Amino acid sequence: MAKIHNLGFPRIGAQRELKKALESYWKNDISQSKLESTAKELRSNHWKLQSQLDWLPVGDFSFYDQVLDTSFLVGNIPERARKDNEQSLENYFRVARGRAHQSDNNEIFAGEMTKWFDTNYHYIVPEFCNTTEFSLNADRLIAQIQEAKSLNHNIKPVVLGPLSYLKLGKSSDGTKVLTLLDKLIPVYQQLLTKLADEQIEWLQLDEPILVTDLDSHWQQAFEKTYHQLQTTPVKLLVASYFGELQNNLQLLCNLPVSGIHVDAVRGKNEIAKTIDWLPSHKVLSLGVIDGRNIWKSDLNKLIEWLSPIATKLEERLWLAPSCSLLHVPVDLELENQLNPEIKNWLAFAVQKLDELKVLEQAINQGKESVANKLSLNEKAIESRKNSPLVNDTSVKSRIADINEQLGQRQSTYLERAKIQKQILNLPEFPTTTIGSFPQTPDIRKTRRDFKQGTISFEHYQKKIQSEIHYCVQQQESLDLDVFVHGEAERNDMVEYFGEQLQGFAISSFGWVQSYGSRCVKPPILFGDVSRQNAMTVEWTQYAQSLTDKPMKGMLTGPVTILNWSFVRDDQPLDVTCKQISLAIRDEVLDLETSGTQIIQIDEAALREGLPLRKSQWQEYLDWAVESFRITANGVQDKTQIHTHMCYSEFNDIINAIADMDADVITIETSRSNMELLDVFDEFEYPNEIGPGVYDIHSPNRPAESSILRLMRQAQQRIPKERLWVNPDCGLKTRKWDEVIPALETMVSAAKSLRQAS
Repeated sequence: MAKIHNLGFPRIGAQRELKKALESYWKNDISQSKLESTAKELRSNHWKLQSQLDWLPVGDFSFYDQVLDTSFLVGNIPERARKDNEQSLENYFRVARGRAHQSDNNEIFAGEMTKWFDTNYHYIVPEFCNTTEFSLNADRLIAQIQEAKSLNHNIKPVVLGPLSYLKLGKSSDGTKVLTLLDKLIPVYQQLLTKLADEQIEWLQLDEPILVTDLDSHWQQAFEKTYHQLQTTPVKLLVASYFGELQNNLQLLCNLPVSGIHVDAVRGKNEIAKTIDWLPSHKVLSLGVIDGRNIWKSDLNKLIEWLSPIATKLEERLWLAPSCSLLHVPVDLELENQLNPEIKNWLAFAVQKLDELKVLEQAINQGKESVANKLSLNEKAIESRKNSPLVNDTSVKSRIADINEQLGQRQSTYLERAKIQKQILNLPEFPTTTIGSFPQTPDIRKTRRDFKQGTISFEHYQKKIQSEIHYCVQQQESLDLDVFVHGEAERNDMVEYFGEQLQGFAISSFGWVQSYGSRCVKPPILFGDVSRQNAMTVEWTQYAQSLTDKPMKGMLTGPVTILNWSFVRDDQPLDVTCKQISLAIRDEVLDLETSGTQIIQIDEAALREGLPLRKSQWQEYLDWAVESFRITANGVQDKTQIHTHMCYSEFNDIINAIADMDADVITIETSRSNMELLDVFDEFEYPNEIGPGVYDIHSPNRPAESSILRLMRQAQQRIPKERLWVNPDCGLKTRKWDEVIPALETMVSAAKSLRQAS
């Protein structure tokens, strides 16, 4: 009899209850006990939604990030955060965001944040050095285990595995993190002992680094670690996901554990070999439901594939989503505004678990027991394949006409720079922001009222224009050099464009967690993409009419729109990306025609789309860079093209970034202490760079001395004539009373740099 389980469930809540509680706590509007109460209620609700499973995950809930949770679990708390009560929730938030709440006087700099593999989730990077010690503190995990057991659930705790934890961290002093393994293994052994005391039968240890390139040292470390962890009665299920195992497949199969989980969506081609290689006493968990996207599974096709596997493995077969459902929204049933035809193609977290239940019943009791459900599923799959909503011949024709000239600027950067410098007449170390300014409750209400039809377009337009006017006034007072209009009309940098492009649908409750309390609602990219009308020109023109300073046109690039959408899975990604690039190219050219001299095309997600295996990088980078160039490079030499990338390790793809040929790139460097600029010691980046000089994801106000220190580090690698001064990301999540003093400090630092040069 096959069993079903889940690797993790979305923790934010169907209505973003956790986000709202967290932000209220940070503002001192609610107590810690109220926050804890909300968390407990969410956990209870989520376990109830998963009650049809044979094993429910516990430990997948987090107040901020599961990797940070692991740091606190194993006692690896940064030295700067080691206060009297270092395991407290307040200390946890200090590491996550710089301070625990509004009145917290114990500000520290927040932990570095980066992408979780190739997803849009961000984690807090573990910090290591040669003096790092580990100690177990499993109180929160044990409390959640007892909480779930009190509700009579059959549970399986979930913890990040020791090797992945080490590999995802960074050493501040050059220490090789693998040398810390001998200190870490005993802590996991202690954890297993505690779990055995709680009568836990199975523990899921996530080791996603198994789908990446691992050298022999790391492979040997897996063998060593899991041989030492097999000493307790707790059964270990080692879980990998996000791709194929390739040369790590045999390693995983041979680990001395009771079961393994593999991604049977992205790694389906390896399953036959996995079954052959797996010892006959081990459980094989197959991740057959896509945990990364929101399309219905073809259940009939899956059953046909799984039936012989089930016959062979019998009770050793477990079925699950491919990875944690953290990356998909909670419940499709809340969506009352979606086109019913499109809605019928989708499955959110709750529906994916329903799909698992259908698979389990079909395999264990026969297809006849779920015949009606399978028939409905088949009709939905066929409807999507043949729908005229999906296919647009004019878009396909335009894709066929793409040629190399579309991606070429008229002149080289050096020639363009001379023209742009003369026209823009900017000072040394020009200051700007990344695009968005604070999104106040009044702005959000205005957008909501307009969408719900309770205010007219004229009223909406006046309100947004008023906010743009305020943003321009603030930038004038701050004496910034290049302005932005503030993006008051935009709910999200991708969703805003998805609302206006053909081929996209927008959900009402399709929220997923990006980091901490930051949630995004990815648009659903279901069909061929085209632009019907200008999307940003009117707002940009209005903003420019209010000032003599240059006003940046603000766009999101094709690769980021692709990577931050729930993208269609019925055609190659590069084809979809090029469709988007042509649509955004039309907007770029309209902005230029309207008189916009600077156009920023954000590609924040270019790095995160990079395949996890280096052997596949070049293919991705070729079409990703080509798509950006198609979007950006139809303009005249006088038009300055900017791009922005945030919280990405892009040192190893710097050549591809240079090939994008943007006139100016702005990047995150503050949390990583300018570490991302180390690449410029060896690579001479040809164009202009704005290293982000302060962390907008923290409420802490930057010190001018810190900004000056960071910029002087940048000057050691990049000529001052090619340096800009800017925050590391957009300011929409901050408040005006945080933004104004921070930007005042930033502008003051830029003026100090000019005086010193």
